[in-house]
Amino acid sequence: MHRFLVAVVAAVAIAGSAAALGLPSWLSASGETVEAGNPRPVVTEILEDRGEASRWVPGVIASRTQVEMAFQTLGRMIARNVDLGARVAKGDVLAELAIEDLQANTRAAQAALDSAEVQLSTARSTLERTEALRKRNVASDAQLEQAQRAAAAAAAAVAQANSELLQAQDAEGFATMTAPFSGVISAVYEATGAVVGAGAPVMQLSAEDQREVVIDLPETALAGLSRDAAFTVWQRTDPANQVPAVLDRIDPMADTATRTRRLYLSLPPEVSFRLGALVRARLGTASAPVLTVASEAVVHGEDGSFVWCVLRDGDEAHVEAVEVTTGLQLQGRVVIASGVLAGDEIVIRGVNSLQEGQPVGRRVKP
Repeated sequence: MHRFLVAVVAAVAIAGSAAALGLPSWLSASGETVEAGNPRPVVTEILEDRGEASRWVPGVIASRTQVEMAFQTLGRMIARNVDLGARVAKGDVLAELAIEDLQANTRAAQAALDSAEVQLSTARSTLERTEALRKRNVASDAQLEQAQRAAAAAAAAVAQANSELLQAQDAEGFATMTAPFSGVISAVYEATGAVVGAGAPVMQLSAEDQREVVIDLPETALAGLSRDAAFTVWQRTDPANQVPAVLDRIDPMADTATRTRRLYLSLPPEVSFRLGALVRARLGTASAPVLTVASEAVVHGEDGSFVWCVLRDGDEAHVEAVEVTTGLQLQGRVVIASGVLAGDEIVIRGVNSLQEGQPVGRRVKP
Protein backbone atom coordinates (compact mmCIF):
# COMPACT_ATOMS: atom_id res chain seq x y z
CA MET A 1 0.00 0.00 0.00
CA HIS A 2 2.79 2.39 0.90
CA ARG A 3 4.60 1.65 -2.41
CA PHE A 4 1.42 2.35 -4.41
CA LEU A 5 1.01 5.80 -2.83
CA VAL A 6 4.64 6.69 -3.66
CA ALA A 7 4.14 5.71 -7.31
CA VAL A 8 1.00 7.84 -7.59
CA VAL A 9 2.72 10.86 -6.07
CA ALA A 10 5.68 10.48 -8.48
CA ALA A 11 3.36 10.27 -11.49
CA VAL A 12 1.56 13.44 -10.44
CA ALA A 13 4.89 15.24 -9.97
CA ILE A 14 6.11 14.23 -13.45
CA ALA A 15 2.86 15.39 -15.03
CA GLY A 16 3.10 18.74 -13.26
CA SER A 17 6.73 19.22 -14.30
CA ALA A 18 5.91 18.35 -17.92
CA ALA A 19 3.12 20.92 -17.97
CA ALA A 20 5.32 23.54 -16.32
CA LEU A 21 8.19 23.02 -18.80
CA GLY A 22 5.88 22.93 -21.83
CA LEU A 23 6.95 19.41 -22.83
CA PRO A 24 5.32 17.68 -25.79
CA SER A 25 2.04 15.89 -25.28
CA TRP A 26 3.65 12.47 -25.50
CA LEU A 27 5.70 13.31 -22.39
CA SER A 28 2.76 14.70 -20.39
CA ALA A 29 0.60 12.54 -18.19
CA SER A 30 -2.67 13.88 -19.56
CA GLY A 31 -4.19 12.68 -22.79
CA GLU A 32 -4.99 16.26 -24.00
CA THR A 33 -3.29 17.48 -27.24
CA VAL A 34 -1.74 20.94 -27.79
CA GLU A 35 -3.67 23.13 -30.23
CA ALA A 36 -1.79 23.84 -33.51
CA GLY A 37 -0.18 27.33 -33.75
CA ASN A 38 -1.07 30.12 -36.18
CA PRO A 39 0.64 30.30 -39.62
CA ARG A 40 4.08 31.84 -39.43
CA PRO A 41 4.62 35.52 -40.32
CA VAL A 42 6.51 36.25 -43.54
CA VAL A 43 9.04 38.96 -44.39
CA THR A 44 7.77 40.63 -47.57
CA GLU A 45 7.98 43.81 -49.57
CA ILE A 46 5.42 45.53 -51.75
CA LEU A 47 6.52 45.66 -55.37
CA GLU A 48 6.79 49.26 -56.55
CA ASP A 49 8.95 51.74 -58.39
CA ARG A 50 11.02 53.19 -55.59
CA GLY A 51 11.95 56.37 -57.46
CA GLU A 52 14.77 58.37 -55.91
CA ALA A 53 14.95 55.96 -52.96
CA SER A 54 15.85 53.05 -55.26
CA ARG A 55 19.38 51.87 -55.86
CA TRP A 56 21.39 54.46 -57.78
CA VAL A 57 24.92 54.77 -59.07
CA PRO A 58 27.11 57.88 -59.16
CA GLY A 59 27.88 59.58 -62.45
CA VAL A 60 29.60 62.61 -63.96
CA ILE A 61 28.36 65.09 -66.56
CA ALA A 62 30.75 65.03 -69.52
CA SER A 63 30.84 66.39 -73.05
CA ARG A 64 30.17 64.08 -75.94
CA THR A 65 32.82 65.98 -77.96
CA GLN A 66 36.09 66.61 -76.15
CA VAL A 67 39.69 66.66 -77.28
CA GLU A 68 43.06 66.81 -75.58
CA MET A 69 44.97 69.79 -76.95
CA ALA A 70 48.70 69.35 -77.61
CA PHE A 71 51.46 71.04 -79.57
CA GLN A 72 52.71 69.33 -82.69
CA THR A 73 56.31 70.21 -81.94
CA LEU A 74 58.73 70.17 -79.01
CA GLY A 75 59.23 73.43 -77.14
CA ARG A 76 58.95 75.51 -73.97
CA MET A 77 55.49 76.89 -73.27
CA ILE A 78 55.80 80.63 -72.63
CA ALA A 79 52.09 81.45 -72.41
CA ARG A 80 48.87 79.70 -71.44
CA ASN A 81 46.05 82.11 -72.01
CA VAL A 82 43.23 80.07 -70.43
CA ASP A 83 42.60 78.42 -67.08
CA LEU A 84 40.42 75.55 -65.96
CA GLY A 85 36.75 76.30 -66.62
CA ALA A 86 37.38 79.09 -69.12
CA ARG A 87 34.99 79.35 -72.08
CA VAL A 88 36.65 79.86 -75.44
CA ALA A 89 35.49 80.51 -79.00
CA LYS A 90 36.70 78.81 -82.14
CA GLY A 91 40.07 80.26 -83.21
CA ASP A 92 41.03 81.70 -79.81
CA VAL A 93 44.74 81.38 -78.94
CA LEU A 94 45.04 78.96 -76.03
CA ALA A 95 48.82 78.66 -75.54
CA GLU A 96 52.14 79.51 -77.20
CA LEU A 97 55.65 78.06 -77.37
CA ALA A 98 58.96 79.92 -77.48
CA ILE A 99 59.71 80.41 -81.16
CA GLU A 100 63.39 81.45 -81.07
CA ASP A 101 64.66 77.95 -81.82
CA LEU A 102 61.90 77.39 -84.36
CA GLN A 103 62.74 80.64 -86.11
CA ALA A 104 66.39 79.62 -86.19
CA ASN A 105 65.41 76.33 -87.82
CA THR A 106 63.40 78.25 -90.41
CA ARG A 107 66.34 80.55 -91.19
CA ALA A 108 68.67 77.57 -91.52
CA ALA A 109 66.23 75.84 -93.87
CA GLN A 110 65.94 79.04 -95.94
CA ALA A 111 69.73 79.29 -96.20
CA ALA A 112 69.96 75.67 -97.27
CA LEU A 113 67.38 76.32 -99.97
CA ASP A 114 69.27 79.38 -101.22
CA SER A 115 72.48 77.37 -101.41
CA ALA A 116 70.76 74.55 -103.26
CA GLU A 117 69.31 77.01 -105.78
CA VAL A 118 72.79 78.45 -106.43
CA GLN A 119 74.11 74.95 -107.02
CA LEU A 120 71.24 74.26 -109.38
CA SER A 121 71.92 77.46 -111.33
CA THR A 122 75.60 76.55 -111.65
CA ALA A 123 74.81 73.00 -112.72
CA ARG A 124 72.39 74.20 -115.38
CA SER A 125 74.96 76.68 -116.77
CA THR A 126 77.56 73.94 -116.91
CA LEU A 127 75.09 71.67 -118.70
CA GLU A 128 74.34 74.35 -121.30
CA ARG A 129 78.04 74.92 -122.02
CA THR A 130 78.71 71.20 -122.24
CA GLU A 131 75.83 70.73 -124.68
CA ALA A 132 77.20 73.57 -126.85
CA LEU A 133 80.70 72.08 -126.80
CA ARG A 134 79.33 68.65 -127.65
CA LYS A 135 77.61 70.02 -130.75
CA ARG A 136 81.02 71.24 -131.97
CA ASN A 137 82.59 67.88 -130.99
CA VAL A 138 84.75 69.60 -128.40
CA ALA A 139 83.18 67.82 -125.38
CA SER A 140 82.78 64.07 -125.14
CA ASP A 141 79.60 62.11 -124.42
CA ALA A 142 80.94 61.27 -120.97
CA GLN A 143 81.33 64.94 -120.10
CA LEU A 144 77.76 65.61 -121.29
CA GLU A 145 76.37 62.78 -119.18
CA GLN A 146 78.29 64.04 -116.14
CA ALA A 147 76.85 67.53 -116.58
CA GLN A 148 73.36 66.12 -116.95
CA ARG A 149 73.70 64.09 -113.74
CA ALA A 150 75.01 67.12 -111.84
CA ALA A 151 72.04 69.22 -112.97
CA ALA A 152 69.54 66.52 -111.97
CA ALA A 153 71.19 66.14 -108.54
CA ALA A 154 71.10 69.91 -108.00
CA ALA A 155 67.38 70.01 -108.90
CA ALA A 156 66.69 67.23 -106.41
CA ALA A 157 68.66 69.09 -103.74
CA VAL A 158 66.52 72.18 -104.32
CA ALA A 159 63.32 70.13 -103.94
CA GLN A 160 64.60 68.60 -100.69
CA ALA A 161 65.66 71.99 -99.28
CA ASN A 162 62.28 73.47 -100.20
CA SER A 163 60.49 70.65 -98.40
CA GLU A 164 62.60 71.15 -95.27
CA LEU A 165 61.82 74.87 -95.36
CA LEU A 166 58.09 74.16 -95.49
CA GLN A 167 58.42 71.78 -92.53
CA ALA A 168 60.32 74.42 -90.53
CA GLN A 169 57.70 77.04 -91.35
CA ASP A 170 54.92 74.65 -90.30
CA ALA A 171 56.75 73.89 -87.05
CA GLU A 172 56.98 77.60 -86.39
CA GLY A 173 53.24 77.87 -86.95
CA PHE A 174 52.66 74.95 -84.55
CA ALA A 175 54.01 77.12 -81.74
CA THR A 176 50.56 78.71 -81.45
CA MET A 177 47.69 76.55 -80.13
CA THR A 178 44.21 77.63 -81.22
CA ALA A 179 40.77 76.27 -80.30
CA PRO A 180 39.32 74.03 -83.04
CA PHE A 181 35.76 74.64 -81.77
CA SER A 182 33.93 76.63 -79.11
CA GLY A 183 33.76 75.07 -75.67
CA VAL A 184 35.10 75.06 -72.14
CA ILE A 185 38.52 74.07 -70.78
CA SER A 186 37.68 70.96 -68.76
CA ALA A 187 41.23 69.96 -67.74
CA VAL A 188 44.72 71.51 -67.57
CA TYR A 189 47.86 69.38 -67.50
CA GLU A 190 50.83 71.77 -68.01
CA ALA A 191 51.78 75.16 -66.57
CA THR A 192 53.53 78.09 -68.20
CA GLY A 193 57.27 77.51 -68.46
CA ALA A 194 57.07 73.74 -68.87
CA VAL A 195 58.88 72.02 -71.70
CA VAL A 196 56.33 69.94 -73.57
CA GLY A 197 56.91 67.26 -76.14
CA ALA A 198 55.17 66.88 -79.45
CA GLY A 199 51.76 65.35 -78.82
CA ALA A 200 51.94 65.68 -75.01
CA PRO A 201 48.51 66.84 -73.69
CA VAL A 202 48.49 70.40 -72.37
CA MET A 203 44.76 70.88 -71.73
CA GLN A 204 41.37 69.37 -72.56
CA LEU A 205 38.70 71.21 -74.52
CA SER A 206 35.06 70.11 -74.20
CA ALA A 207 32.18 71.24 -76.36
CA GLU A 208 29.04 72.42 -74.56
CA ASP A 209 26.47 71.58 -77.22
CA GLN A 210 26.03 67.89 -76.35
CA ARG A 211 26.28 66.65 -72.78
CA GLU A 212 26.04 63.12 -71.45
CA VAL A 213 26.24 61.19 -68.20
CA VAL A 214 29.12 58.78 -67.62
CA ILE A 215 28.55 55.89 -65.18
CA ASP A 216 30.38 52.64 -64.45
CA LEU A 217 28.64 49.29 -63.89
CA PRO A 218 29.97 45.77 -63.25
CA GLU A 219 29.79 43.17 -65.99
CA THR A 220 27.05 41.25 -64.16
CA ALA A 221 24.76 44.29 -64.19
CA LEU A 222 24.76 44.47 -68.00
CA ALA A 223 23.23 41.05 -68.62
CA GLY A 224 19.60 42.22 -68.78
CA LEU A 225 20.20 45.79 -69.94
CA SER A 226 18.50 46.75 -73.20
CA ARG A 227 20.25 48.80 -75.89
CA ASP A 228 18.03 51.85 -75.33
CA ALA A 229 17.47 51.52 -71.59
CA ALA A 230 15.88 54.58 -69.94
CA PHE A 231 17.47 56.16 -66.87
CA THR A 232 16.66 59.02 -64.51
CA VAL A 233 19.40 61.47 -63.53
CA TRP A 234 19.39 64.03 -60.72
CA GLN A 235 21.72 65.84 -58.36
CA ARG A 236 21.82 65.14 -54.64
CA THR A 237 21.30 68.81 -53.85
CA ASP A 238 18.28 69.09 -56.17
CA PRO A 239 16.35 65.78 -56.10
CA ALA A 240 13.19 67.41 -57.46
CA ASN A 241 14.90 68.18 -60.79
CA GLN A 242 14.96 64.70 -62.33
CA VAL A 243 15.98 64.43 -65.97
CA PRO A 244 15.40 61.43 -68.27
CA ALA A 245 18.44 59.93 -70.00
CA VAL A 246 18.83 57.17 -72.59
CA LEU A 247 21.65 54.67 -72.91
CA ASP A 248 23.73 55.67 -75.92
CA ARG A 249 26.76 53.36 -75.90
CA ILE A 250 28.88 51.08 -73.72
CA ASP A 251 32.65 50.78 -73.74
CA PRO A 252 33.57 47.46 -75.38
CA MET A 253 36.36 46.74 -72.91
CA ALA A 254 36.20 46.57 -69.12
CA ASP A 255 38.49 48.68 -66.96
CA THR A 256 41.60 46.69 -66.08
CA ALA A 257 41.59 47.83 -62.43
CA THR A 258 37.89 47.83 -61.47
CA ARG A 259 36.58 45.35 -64.09
CA THR A 260 33.64 47.68 -64.74
CA ARG A 261 32.25 48.88 -68.06
CA ARG A 262 31.64 52.54 -68.81
CA LEU A 263 28.15 53.57 -69.93
CA TYR A 264 27.26 56.84 -71.68
CA LEU A 265 23.75 58.23 -71.24
CA SER A 266 22.42 60.87 -73.63
CA LEU A 267 20.72 63.89 -72.07
CA PRO A 268 18.09 66.23 -73.56
CA PRO A 269 19.54 69.37 -75.24
CA GLU A 270 17.92 71.73 -72.72
CA VAL A 271 19.65 70.15 -69.72
CA SER A 272 21.31 72.70 -67.41
CA PHE A 273 23.80 70.41 -65.67
CA ARG A 274 27.28 71.90 -65.83
CA LEU A 275 30.21 69.90 -67.12
CA GLY A 276 31.94 67.91 -64.41
CA ALA A 277 28.93 67.94 -62.08
CA LEU A 278 28.36 64.86 -59.92
CA VAL A 279 24.95 63.26 -60.44
CA ARG A 280 23.01 60.15 -59.50
CA ALA A 281 21.50 57.78 -62.03
CA ARG A 282 18.95 54.99 -61.68
CA LEU A 283 17.23 52.72 -64.15
CA GLY A 284 13.71 53.73 -65.15
CA THR A 285 11.77 56.97 -65.55
CA ALA A 286 8.48 58.42 -64.29
CA SER A 287 6.71 57.40 -67.51
CA ALA A 288 8.40 53.99 -67.66
CA PRO A 289 8.82 52.83 -64.04
CA VAL A 290 11.03 49.88 -63.20
CA LEU A 291 9.98 47.33 -60.59
CA THR A 292 12.77 45.84 -58.50
CA VAL A 293 12.89 43.30 -55.72
CA ALA A 294 15.57 42.02 -53.39
CA SER A 295 17.71 39.50 -55.25
CA GLU A 296 17.21 36.84 -52.55
CA ALA A 297 13.47 36.84 -53.32
CA VAL A 298 14.02 35.26 -56.74
CA VAL A 299 14.17 31.46 -56.82
CA HIS A 300 15.98 29.99 -59.81
CA GLY A 301 14.76 26.58 -60.90
CA GLU A 302 15.21 24.28 -63.87
CA ASP A 303 12.14 25.69 -65.62
CA GLY A 304 12.99 29.35 -64.97
CA SER A 305 12.83 31.90 -62.19
CA PHE A 306 9.91 32.61 -59.88
CA VAL A 307 8.96 34.54 -56.75
CA TRP A 308 6.54 33.74 -53.95
CA CYS A 309 3.55 36.08 -54.15
CA VAL A 310 1.35 36.44 -51.05
CA LEU A 311 -2.40 36.42 -51.72
CA ARG A 312 -4.50 37.75 -48.83
CA ASP A 313 -8.25 37.36 -48.23
CA GLY A 314 -9.22 39.03 -45.00
CA ASP A 315 -7.31 37.38 -42.16
CA GLU A 316 -6.25 34.44 -44.30
CA ALA A 317 -3.29 34.35 -46.68
CA HIS A 318 -1.28 31.86 -48.70
CA VAL A 319 1.64 31.94 -51.14
CA GLU A 320 1.74 31.12 -54.82
CA ALA A 321 4.79 30.70 -57.07
CA VAL A 322 4.72 33.23 -59.93
CA GLU A 323 7.13 32.87 -62.84
CA VAL A 324 9.00 36.10 -63.60
CA THR A 325 11.43 37.46 -66.13
CA THR A 326 14.40 39.19 -64.52
CA GLY A 327 16.65 41.92 -65.87
CA LEU A 328 19.52 44.02 -64.60
CA GLN A 329 20.98 43.11 -61.21
CA LEU A 330 22.65 45.85 -59.18
CA GLN A 331 23.52 46.37 -55.53
CA GLY A 332 21.42 43.52 -54.19
CA ARG A 333 18.31 44.20 -56.25
CA VAL A 334 17.02 42.69 -59.49
CA VAL A 335 14.71 44.21 -62.06
CA ILE A 336 11.45 42.30 -62.65
CA ALA A 337 10.61 42.70 -66.32
CA SER A 338 7.37 40.66 -66.33
CA GLY A 339 5.27 38.27 -64.27
CA VAL A 340 4.17 40.48 -61.39
CA LEU A 341 2.65 43.94 -61.06
CA ALA A 342 3.14 46.98 -58.87
CA GLY A 343 1.45 46.45 -55.51
CA ASP A 344 2.07 42.69 -55.34
CA GLU A 345 3.41 41.40 -52.02
CA ILE A 346 6.60 39.36 -52.52
CA VAL A 347 8.30 37.14 -49.93
CA ILE A 348 11.99 38.02 -49.54
CA ARG A 349 13.06 35.78 -46.63
CA GLY A 350 12.90 32.01 -46.27
CA VAL A 351 11.85 31.49 -49.88
CA ASN A 352 13.40 28.02 -50.06
CA SER A 353 11.23 26.66 -47.24
CA LEU A 354 7.85 27.56 -48.72
CA GLN A 355 5.45 25.33 -50.63
CA GLU A 356 2.74 26.07 -53.16
CA GLY A 357 -0.46 27.16 -51.42
CA GLN A 358 1.13 27.20 -47.96
CA PRO A 359 -0.80 29.39 -45.46
CA VAL A 360 1.15 32.31 -44.04
CA GLY A 361 0.54 34.85 -41.32
CA ARG A 362 0.94 38.57 -40.97
CA ARG A 363 3.39 40.64 -43.00
CA VAL A 364 6.69 41.63 -41.42
CA LYS A 365 8.56 44.56 -42.96
CA PRO A 366 12.21 43.89 -43.79
